[in-house]
Amino acid sequence: MTTPDHPAAPAVRPTGGRWRHWRRGRPFTAGVLITLGGAEMLVTLRAPLGVLLHVGPQGLAAYLVPTILVLCGVLLIATPQQRVFYALLTLVLGLASWLTSNLGGFLVGMLLALVGGALAFAWTPDKRRAAPTPSAPGEPVAAEAPPVAGDATPAPPAPREPADRSAADLP
Repeated sequence: MTTPDHPAAPAVRPTGGRWRHWRRGRPFTAGVLITLGGAEMLVTLRAPLGVLLHVGPQGLAAYLVPTILVLCGVLLIATPQQRVFYALLTLVLGLASWLTSNLGGFLVGMLLALVGGALAFAWTPDKRRAAPTPSAPGEPVAAEAPPVAGDATPAPPAPREPADRSAADLP
């Protein structure tokens, strides 16, 4: 109810949601790029072009490398704890695709896989905790956020114990 004494409160939209929190908690962009790179290589293998290369027995490696790349991209999103292994495997397979999968999907798939692998290798989870939000507008926040790296404020000195324990026990 809106009256002149009580104006309507402005609609406050939360700054993030579950999707944003989930997506930022893992190397999502890297996983998508790796998956797209592997999928592009698989598509170029099925293209009706006369310049396609098939190396190995029936071109097995030509299908195996992009399939593993797609799998690495999906697993990178699903289990970000193993990101270093998936990133290194992606970088090696991305370079191997140059020889096995039609010049790495005509360079496009190879570049997508290499950029995604580099992003996955460089990604680190956010260690900072979110600052608590006030429960009512205008109410101060109870606790402060942890200091940011590079903060120049020194920590308070730790309390020292007296050198002579017998003197500390006296009233």
